[in-house]
Amino acid sequence: MNDVSFASLLTPEGRALLDEVRGTDPARELAVATRLRRTHPAELVSAALGQARLRQRAAAKFGAEDAERMFFTPNGVEQSTRTTVATHRAERLRALGVRSVADLCSGIGGDAIALARAGIRVLAVDRDPLAAAAARANAEALGLPDLIEVREADVTEVDTAPYDAVFVDPARRGGRAGGRIFDPEAYSPPLSWAVGAALKAPLAALKIAPGIPHETVPAEAEAEWISDGGDVKEAVLWFGTEPGLVRATLLPGPRVLRGRGLPDPAVRPVGRYLYEPDGAVIRAHLVAEVAEDLDGGLLDETIAYITADSLRPTPYATAYEITDRIPFNVKKLRALLREREVGVLTVKKRGSAVEPEELRRKVKPQGPHAATVFLTRVAGAPTMLLGHPARPHSG
Repeated sequence: MNDVSFASLLTPEGRALLDEVRGTDPARELAVATRLRRTHPAELVSAALGQARLRQRAAAKFGAEDAERMFFTPNGVEQSTRTTVATHRAERLRALGVRSVADLCSGIGGDAIALARAGIRVLAVDRDPLAAAAARANAEALGLPDLIEVREADVTEVDTAPYDAVFVDPARRGGRAGGRIFDPEAYSPPLSWAVGAALKAPLAALKIAPGIPHETVPAEAEAEWISDGGDVKEAVLWFGTEPGLVRATLLPGPRVLRGRGLPDPAVRPVGRYLYEPDGAVIRAHLVAEVAEDLDGGLLDETIAYITADSLRPTPYATAYEITDRIPFNVKKLRALLREREVGVLTVKKRGSAVEPEELRRKVKPQGPHAATVFLTRVAGAPTMLLGHPARPHSG
């Protein structure tokens, strides 16, 4: 997609065509394109069908109602923040008293939309003309043009002084293949520049990859890892809040676990229950906080599985009741599953090279019952733990 084809979608003819191709089945796309090219320019038809595809993909992040009205670029769908996460951040900024934000590297405007819906005035800046055009169109489409000003510019040249807060979402994809960038200094702009911009502002939030090494987090920052529905989505460095704090935020909720600076939990024998911490808890290095709350310990010093003797409700980990423990042995597991008539086998692994699908093929589960097997290490020894999701015991 180029600037010209995108602009053509904003014309009355383009908008009418977008309505006509909404929800087109990919299998019928060629037939639809052939029919529409008889009465519309070929480039416009291609742009409309491409936009329809992007809207279908974007529904998972933005919700179908918004996605059907918004405008996207391929990079914009890939890199934009999920609405639930953007809304959480916008609500936190609003609660901190922020009334205006300079949104740097704003892309197609996903975060700007969430900020505006929280009643915050936004300057959305991106140097990509196509992204800026999409952000402008999205502000218009969602009825937010009075709160969102879009500026096509280099973010390093923007004066953020008039704004209460700065939000930076550096590009983390690049190279020839457009793959993920893991070196924060290879972000665009580099993390060091973003941190410098953050330190000049009264309040700032920097969106970063959740795999960022903890030792690279600046001392002045609070670090927050966010998961949505159990999937880790991003990390955020906050400036002007609580320097040195580490938190895990679980959506929906939000449920917030604050770091207490605890040492690593002790390794202990396998108890009746195994707890699998949420990914945000693991990324934030807060397994010790959850283990303490559960009166539990680790199965192995290198693995983020918690074991405990009692079942306690916690939003920060999923509990399983363990019924069997066997040294890693596929034949023994197959025999045990046959004996228990297990036909639905969930395979979870930490610290094991075995692939779940490979194990399922070898054990050939059959029967009416379900079970979960954990492939892991217990005090260094490869082990299989069999169990099922824990349910509170009555009485």
